[in-house]
Amino acid sequence: MKKSVLWSLRLGFSSAQAKSIEASGFTNFLNNSFNVPVDTKLPACLQDVPKTIKAYRELRKTIKSFSADEKKAYNLRQRQAAIELQKWWLDKMMHSNYPLIENMICFWHNHFVSTQQKVKVNYWIYQHHMILRRYAFGNFKTLTKEIIKSNAMISYLDNEKNRDNAFNENLSRELLELFTLGIGNYTEDDIKSGAKALAGLSHGDESGIYRRFFENNDPITYLGKTGVFKLDDMIDIIFDQPAIPYLVTKKLIQWFIEDDPEEEIIKTLGNYFKEVNFEIQPLLVKMFTETYDHDIEGKKIKDPLRYILQLKNELNIAIEKPEHILFFLKQQGMELFNQPNVKGWDGGNSWLSSQTYLQRNNVADLLCTGKMLRGKKTQSKTRPEINLYTSSMNNKEIIKSLTDRLVFQVSNDMQTDMETLLKYDFDASSPNANAAVLRVFNYIVKTPEFQVI
Repeated sequence: MKKSVLWSLRLGFSSAQAKSIEASGFTNFLNNSFNVPVDTKLPACLQDVPKTIKAYRELRKTIKSFSADEKKAYNLRQRQAAIELQKWWLDKMMHSNYPLIENMICFWHNHFVSTQQKVKVNYWIYQHHMILRRYAFGNFKTLTKEIIKSNAMISYLDNEKNRDNAFNENLSRELLELFTLGIGNYTEDDIKSGAKALAGLSHGDESGIYRRFFENNDPITYLGKTGVFKLDDMIDIIFDQPAIPYLVTKKLIQWFIEDDPEEEIIKTLGNYFKEVNFEIQPLLVKMFTETYDHDIEGKKIKDPLRYILQLKNELNIAIEKPEHILFFLKQQGMELFNQPNVKGWDGGNSWLSSQTYLQRNNVADLLCTGKMLRGKKTQSKTRPEINLYTSSMNNKEIIKSLTDRLVFQVSNDMQTDMETLLKYDFDASSPNANAAVLRVFNYIVKTPEFQVI
């Protein structure tokens, strides 16, 4: 696999940007990716929904008076809006010239989990998403402060139920365990104290606010410091802890580079992250550019997004119904806005069970034969065109063109199989050439080698 293709897959979701990486150079491509303007246009599916707590409460009162049929219709509209929000984000992933920002948002989306299924209010999910979008390449500490008090996070981790003398520890626990320090770097007493400090933090119009009748203002001891603390104070204390840089650094390496990074790499990059005051962009630059100079291929299993969008890109096909991609992602366990639990998608080996591998192979068959992801013919009812060869190329040249784009290594057995499919007397100018090349393409994308980058 060419290095530019490898990094197009790592920074984005397909090889669509490989030529741009080659043309502008890796550093310039990174800089352009970091400077993509934030799109603040409200999705069409959210235009008419309540956007303030007052309007939301009024809607809830109205819903209580609905008949059974009216409630059913309302719930259907909510589910449809949730799908439209998923399609809105998927469209950005598929069509951005610099998809690193979407990939980075996806990373934070899986770090600071908050799901449609639990939260149920699509506008709050959108607010949560836009915080990730605004701070994707910004400061980790600032992002943490903003996202923890988002309405979606408060709802997802039940902090609206956290009140003085009736404490709920969910948000306090995950703030330490999953979002910042990691297990072993805090005590159960810290969690209990954190719950007291977070008591009364509930929904607001743009973000959470403390309700004075439900908050607790007693002094607490939190990670070794004593005082009357609120959310921002707690996060300031957390970011003074020695362990703070390493959890998120490890997860970033796993997301972009390799599934099982060495502790030395985590420590080195984590120390640098602290040196730059938890600024995300310089950490990414260091991580990407230093890795770019080394051969580090085949150490990361492609997630379902990369898998399906790479197929779409290489086959040069338009997906007529984006919801079919969403269906595939759900099958594969990577439904956008709906991770299985607060830990998010596990990644790594979890992406390739026997069932999900079979699903991937079935999807490859469907796309290579001109069908939709759910088995229906496309409107054109024709096979996709492979654009990675010319009529003057022989079989070995075509195979090399395909493998340079699709896999990082080719075994002797693979080479023999591909040459059998595309025989030595193959004529690339014949009417049936595309179908023959598609068979080789389909063979390659079903191999274990294609599942990794």
